[in-house]
Amino acid sequence: MGCSWIGVAVPLCLAVLSLFIAINGQTLAMPPPLPTVVGVLSLAGMAVLWREISSKQKGDKRTLGSLLSQYVAVKAVGWLGRRQRKKLEADTLKVMQVQEETLLKRLRKNTDTFYGRKYNFRCIKDSAGFRACHPITTYDHYRELVERIAAGQEKVIIAEKPLILAMTSGTSGKSAMLLSTKDTNTEFFLQGVAVCLDAMQKAFPESDSLQRTTKFFYTPTFRQSEAGIPIGPNSSTPASSRHMLNLYTTPAPAFEVPSERDTLYLHLLFALKDPSVGTLESNFASTVFYAFTALQEHWQELVKDIEQGTISRSLSLEPKVRRRLEVLMKPDAERAAQLRAHFQEGFGGIAKRLWPRLNLVLAVDSGSNQIYGEMLRENYCKGVPFYSPFYAATEGLIGVNLWPQEPHRRYLLCPRSMFCEFLPESSLDEEIPQTLLMEEVKEGESYELVITNATGLFRYRLGDIVKVIGFHNQCPIVEFQYRRGQMLNVRGEKVSEVLFLGALIKAVAQWPGAQLVDYSCAESGILGDSIGGSDPHYQVFIELKGVRNLTEEQRYKLDICLQKDSAVYKSFRIKGSIGPMRVQLVSEGAFKELRKQMMAYTSTSANTFKMHRVLRRKEYAEFLLVRTVS
Repeated sequence: MGCSWIGVAVPLCLAVLSLFIAINGQTLAMPPPLPTVVGVLSLAGMAVLWREISSKQKGDKRTLGSLLSQYVAVKAVGWLGRRQRKKLEADTLKVMQVQEETLLKRLRKNTDTFYGRKYNFRCIKDSAGFRACHPITTYDHYRELVERIAAGQEKVIIAEKPLILAMTSGTSGKSAMLLSTKDTNTEFFLQGVAVCLDAMQKAFPESDSLQRTTKFFYTPTFRQSEAGIPIGPNSSTPASSRHMLNLYTTPAPAFEVPSERDTLYLHLLFALKDPSVGTLESNFASTVFYAFTALQEHWQELVKDIEQGTISRSLSLEPKVRRRLEVLMKPDAERAAQLRAHFQEGFGGIAKRLWPRLNLVLAVDSGSNQIYGEMLRENYCKGVPFYSPFYAATEGLIGVNLWPQEPHRRYLLCPRSMFCEFLPESSLDEEIPQTLLMEEVKEGESYELVITNATGLFRYRLGDIVKVIGFHNQCPIVEFQYRRGQMLNVRGEKVSEVLFLGALIKAVAQWPGAQLVDYSCAESGILGDSIGGSDPHYQVFIELKGVRNLTEEQRYKLDICLQKDSAVYKSFRIKGSIGPMRVQLVSEGAFKELRKQMMAYTSTSANTFKMHRVLRRKEYAEFLLVRTVS
């Protein structure tokens, strides 16, 4: 399969060589027959190349140079994806061996660190020896060691110097500061990105095009540690993707804008200018959802800018950045008229009307992002396929989705990314729980992941509960269930995020005209006397479209739906140990404002933010409480 890439690369190289000779003819002497051969091969190669490019869907008003660079990038990553997929398939046939190799590679690499000497990595021969001598850990185990690295000490936990100190999103507690290295970024690309792009192109052949992508991502703010190591989010950013920016509709100067609000406006503006957009992409479905809500709010201003060839004065742009962007704007009354007609028709299915050749929405829509994926499919992005490619975290790549068209998101664990252990759900609260290995887990059972990764986490409790739903050869396939810290638990009932969301969706379906926008819950204990009532209960904050009020009977339906789905919750409700949940409707935009608050508090970037479904800080619950309208 690699031959097709070589077949294009050789003539392309010859064409470049021919051009070099033509320009520098005085400096390179060649045997008489060779120029003729090179010229013929070059012309033939260029003809094949041009025929290939011409056969693909292309973006409007593209230069030959930009089409050629995109074609080469797509071909290169396609070849790499096929190669990496073959490696992954081979690994799934010998999972025990691959996991042992992965673990020992991590230990050998860090043998001569302070941590490696403390736990005698040099003498560990296999996973059994490792599990016998190393305890199961949480972040507190590493906190002081990471602080030493931030202060400039080297070879504390890992042999490499970290590229950044990566902040977690803090959905289940305080943000943690983890290590990220160049090697882990390379592994993520090879084992994750390349494999998923291969799966995507097989499932959605039309995505193998030369159309531009609109990628909603933002330039995060980094601060410096005492030793000058950047501290911030560990995700794809415009800076880390600088060689790929020509594939996106948003021009490079827009990524110099520090404000998320202004950058989003520019994302939307340049996407609307291009009717041939092929993919909408972001790390998470929530970012795509908030982009469409902003579009619904600002479409008239955006259309006016396209019509007049201007950039709104409401944006706070540096004069130099504004000038560079305004050069790219030309009045386009025809496109503006098309857009205005589409918007006046309504926002149901708007994506496909704005961009008739839109092939795909590429974003994670599982876990806490499930709600946003469903809202996009039901409203703005009707009829557009979605692909949720990865199961990943700040700690690294965990799994890949090899089944893009399956409605229920499932991920094959990547056996060379991390050494994985599994804590049975029934033993999560045990003082010294026993773990299982990949080959020991059972289909249908749920486990907390315990990982040993490439960046200094050893037997680390990830906090993610996953359900094994099957195997690909010998390798487990999992569904994400919930985060341990995102569980409602006032009397020991342990209602998970997935359980609560299922009940909420059923209840909303029984509220005529209601459309769920967002939600969060709080256990009554964190609000204390401010809400009254003595029985512990759930305080549920909901933002809805289509209704302004709910009757008490409608609110109570949510409680009934949860009782039907959770026998334990129902038993506590019957006994009166848990009071009825209190459902509060909050004002429009309340969750958008809460999102800003949370990002500011946790130093989380818009690229990595995940809404907290269970609020653990009193300030967050009170923020929504004062925005209650019903």
